This record gives sequence, structure tokens and C-alpha cells, in this order.
Amino acid sequence: MTSDPDAAPAVSSPVTGATSAVGGSGSATTDAELVDAMTLPGVPDEFQRLWTPHRMAYISAGREPMEKNCPFCAAPDKSDEDGLIVARGKTAYVLLNLFPYNSGHLLVCPYRHIATYDQATDEEVAEIGALTQRGMRVLRDVSRCDGFNLGMNQGAIAGAGVDAHLHQHIVPRWASDANFFPIIAKTKALPQLLGDVRRTVAEAWGS
Repeated sequence: MTSDPDAAPAVSSPVTGATSAVGGSGSATTDAELVDAMTLPGVPDEFQRLWTPHRMAYISAGREPMEKNCPFCAAPDKSDEDGLIVARGKTAYVLLNLFPYNSGHLLVCPYRHIATYDQATDEEVAEIGALTQRGMRVLRDVSRCDGFNLGMNQGAIAGAGVDAHLHQHIVPRWASDANFFPIIAKTKALPQLLGDVRRTVAEAWGS
């Protein structure tokens, strides 16, 4: 099957995020609730656009916004819902990753602002380990996952996104969670909203 040379390219609306067909001989989206891109200024082209305004924090702050405003230091001062916190311990706590690899991707962090595992006290090491085990058990119960990736990236050179504050990753894995999407398109499809995941895991944590 050959493509229609007159087919309209799809664009993502910067207003609604919705995708519609514009340009060529095609008309704008037929959904009346969506913004008609043809009424906005600009020249349509063949590119699709994914609007990611949350990334502006990284651009505005240079390399990382965490160097002065650490998200793992700020999260415990917020409500559990706003901080995406699942459980709070004495020296460490558990929260959802804002940029998850899979639904249920947890992070275990000490409250103290330390960068590497060798800087943690014996008490912190013990509680990080206990919270990691508990997180695995809860995720296995609520999501029926087949396995886990556990790990700590120590330093920016090792791939740590927030290299100034130690955090342990708990990533649930399923037999069918790896496909062409993340490999080819560098995109993860996440079926649950973070708020829903946090609520489910937090409720199971205390049971």
C-alpha cells in the first residue's frame, strides 16, 4: 500500500496535546472539543511534536535543577500525594519515580543528603535494604510482576539522574514489558497514572 501524497500530517496541539491532521487536502480534527490547529499561526510540515514543558526545569537550571533544589530533600516536606511518597521510615523513605521505566518504579532514599552508598550509616543501609525488600513484596502482590531490576547509579558518570542524593531503584518487570517501543522510539508506554499507582502501592504497603 502506498501512502497518499495529499494526506495531512499529524501534529500535536501545544494547547491540548491532542493529535490532529492538518495541511494538504485534509481538514483539521473532526472532534469539536479539540483545538483546530489550522486556526493557529504557523506553517504545517511533516514533523510531529511532543510537547514536554516539564523539561524546561532542566534547561533553565543548566545541567540539573537538583544541585540547589534537591527533589529527594524536598519530597518529605510535602504531603504523600504531592511528593509521590509510598512509605516513610526512620532514616529512609520510598517514593515513585517521576520518570518511571515501568509502572510501579520505586525509589528508596535516605532522608540525609548523601551522594554515595559508602557515605550511608549502618542504620541507613539496614533500612534502605528493608524498605527495598518490602517494596518488592508489595509490587509483586499488587502488580503480579515477574521480576525486578534493582540498582544504584553512583555519580553522574555512572548514569545517576540525581547524582547528589543517594537512591535505590526498584523496577518491576514483566515478561512482555520489552518491545520495539522503548528500543526504537525511546518511548515507554505507561498504562497507569502516577497518582493511581502511588495510592495502590501505599494502601498495600500498610496492609
